[in-house]
Amino acid sequence: MGRITERRRVLRVRDGAAEHRADTLVAEEPLEIRLNGKALAITMRTPGDDFALAVGFLASEGVIGRADQIANIVYCAGAVADGENTYNIVDVRLAEGVTVPDITLERNVYTTSSCGLCGKASLDAVRTNALWKIADTPPVRVGTDLLAVLPDRLRASQQVFERTGGLHAAALFTADGELVDIREDVGRHNAVDKLVGRALQQDLLPLSELILLVSGRASFELAQKAVMAGIPVLAAVSAPSSLAVDLAAESGLTLVGFLRGSSMNVYAGEHRIILRGAPDGG
Repeated sequence: MGRITERRRVLRVRDGAAEHRADTLVAEEPLEIRLNGKALAITMRTPGDDFALAVGFLASEGVIGRADQIANIVYCAGAVADGENTYNIVDVRLAEGVTVPDITLERNVYTTSSCGLCGKASLDAVRTNALWKIADTPPVRVGTDLLAVLPDRLRASQQVFERTGGLHAAALFTADGELVDIREDVGRHNAVDKLVGRALQQDLLPLSELILLVSGRASFELAQKAVMAGIPVLAAVSAPSSLAVDLAAESGLTLVGFLRGSSMNVYAGEHRIILRGAPDGG
């Protein structure tokens, strides 16, 4: 199994003084996701939670939404010439009778740690019909005071980031601010897929009462993943893209950006935001 971190020798310079020392880096390796034996996507990821990543990716594409739709998940041997298993190829076999959209099977997707899914031409091409509508009744209500403390709670739980400084993180919180799960990865979209995939494997979708917090910006793809998982609130410490805001407004997603201390921008779904104070227990 691939390692989450690796050691490299570096020349460290501090205040004009130089020394050679070992540095801890986050590992980055390719993962090929296969669906029923057919290559579907390649992503650069931090090894670990690979099955959850593959499941979360399929959920974000609208292929699956329940654990019983998966027959099994395996690592494939033969990834290199000598047949050694590099644990960099995952094959997800769907249960009998599960329909797979033709567009998913025919598209060969390449993903990177920086951009997420690439090569999609337009908003219409990437918008997928969600299995669940974001129409929480009564709606999840989140106080701005509570939102303000979530980035610190996220950072405090980033164990690998503390050693490497090179990872994105995504976390699920309750409306009271309780941390439900957190995943780290070199790619922010992978971190979200790992969260959603773990929840799907436990048959917890839709995540209709939770908040998704991401450590970087809120791209269209991350907004799509939140919508596909039925998550009503997406918050990011950095900026959203225009397409992310458009999708949030159309789908009913609450989108918060530039979440830094008590300062934040609410781009869509402000009906869920309590401007003063946090819910009891926050």
